[in-house]
Amino acid sequence: MEVAVIGGGYVGLVQTAGLAHLGHRVRLADVDPARIARLEAGELPIFEPGLSELFERARQRKLLSFFDDNREAVKGAEVVFLTLPTPSNGDGSADTSVIFSVVEEIAPVLEPNTVVVTKSTVPVGTGRALEELVARINPRVHVASNPEFLSEGNAVDDFLRAERIVVGASDRTVAERVASLYEGLPARLVLTDPTSAELIKYGANAYLATRITFFNSLAELADRFGADIADVTAGIGLDRRIGPHFMRPGPGWGGSCFPKDTRALAHMARQVGYRFGLVEEAIESNRRHQELIVERCRELVGGSLDGLTVGLWGVAFKAGTDDTRESPALVIAQGLIAQGARVRAADPEATSDLVEMTPDPVAAAEGAAMVVVATEWPEFLRVDMGQVARVMAGDVVFDLRNLLDPEAVRKAGLRYVGRGRPSA
Repeated sequence: MEVAVIGGGYVGLVQTAGLAHLGHRVRLADVDPARIARLEAGELPIFEPGLSELFERARQRKLLSFFDDNREAVKGAEVVFLTLPTPSNGDGSADTSVIFSVVEEIAPVLEPNTVVVTKSTVPVGTGRALEELVARINPRVHVASNPEFLSEGNAVDDFLRAERIVVGASDRTVAERVASLYEGLPARLVLTDPTSAELIKYGANAYLATRITFFNSLAELADRFGADIADVTAGIGLDRRIGPHFMRPGPGWGGSCFPKDTRALAHMARQVGYRFGLVEEAIESNRRHQELIVERCRELVGGSLDGLTVGLWGVAFKAGTDDTRESPALVIAQGLIAQGARVRAADPEATSDLVEMTPDPVAAAEGAAMVVVATEWPEFLRVDMGQVARVMAGDVVFDLRNLLDPEAVRKAGLRYVGRGRPSA
């Protein structure tokens, strides 16, 4: 098919490369001419494992074209995907102004029977509102919802080996048209109405965020009771009703989706007269969890961080990405700085102006009273802990991800502190 993708951000780039891989001709549009110029030159503006290779194969097959004009990009397209930002407003609601603005812009030039598809995460009811808008401008154009379920650091595999494809449309044949774009993938199809499709996306993200919060809280209890969280989660995860995923303790959840989407779901619930207390408490508990980590850092160095250097390993919100949006690592770094600490950080892919970036983990540890492992990069497993011990001023390694080998840390003469691992 002839497909247009509006928005050259994370989701748009993966969607573009994935659909081209399936043999569709894809036109990618973005308002940033510099980003389009980079893409035309074969450069990707983000780091995502496997994505550059997917793009290069599509380029070689001449399946990609790039535009900085949305109206030009959609001419002749049979399906138009909207992969546009929906940031949080001050009250927690999602800002859909860009979505509606772009639809107003492109609707007049769309061919009859074109399907406009929201790929962005949009509030429940957006699809119905877009249907009404399009009906006034170009009544022969259809609207559908096709939420994305990509995890950063694994997005290419998530696309190519998708577990489910969800398409919501008022007309079943329209939903089937959109679903046909993914023929050849192993995914199970869920064809439904737009409202249900939108709620599936929010429900999935809110559940995962809540699950992470639960196991972070359980790790805190393990610390206080003297239990081993690794054994606890292994025992719980063997229950087939629960499973082993999203159980590892860490510094809390962040990134571009979970914070924004949990806030939006809580706001939407309040708008229809329901307080989604479970989600609201997960948001608050995640914030408190990060405050507890900063407090624990202060305790581990003797009661005050003022004037001390902390080495921070990782600034990305998770391994496999250079995305630092609402990164727990940086939230904790801000807390440390507020306590008077100097934070020196290293990350294989990400960078941040909030901290002093160094070229590698050993450099980040130089002169540090403690090292905090905040992102689960496998590269950190290969660091020579003996070298780290030689350059540190202190001896504490606080492993928020339970990533490192405690014995290897201790053999280097350092003090290992994990999350929920008092016996480690």
